[in-house]
Amino acid sequence: MAGVAKASRTKKAAKEVDPAAPPATEAKPKRTRKAAAEPRIKLYWGVFNQHLKRVAVFEYQDVKKAEKHAKELSKDGNDHFLQKIKEVVG
Repeated sequence: MAGVAKASRTKKAAKEVDPAAPPATEAKPKRTRKAAAEPRIKLYWGVFNQHLKRVAVFEYQDVKKAEKHAKELSKDGNDHFLQKIKEVVG
C-alpha cells in the first residue's frame, strides 16, 4: 500500500500552482471598443428624368445651374426634376 500513497502524493504535487503564474482569481481587464464614427455625408443636387435615372449631378451650392439644366432638358417634352443626393465622403 505504500506504492499507492506515493502515487497520490505525486499527483497532488503536479496540481500545485506555479508561483510565477498569475493567480486564477484575477480577471483580465475588459477592453472597451471605440465607438464607430458616423460617416461624413455630402449633399449634391441631382437632375433626374421621368424614369428616375440620374442625368446630371451638381454641387449643393449650384442649385441655379441644376435648375437651368433641368429646364433645358425638359424642353423636349420629357420631364426632368431635381432631387437631393446624399453620398458618403471618404
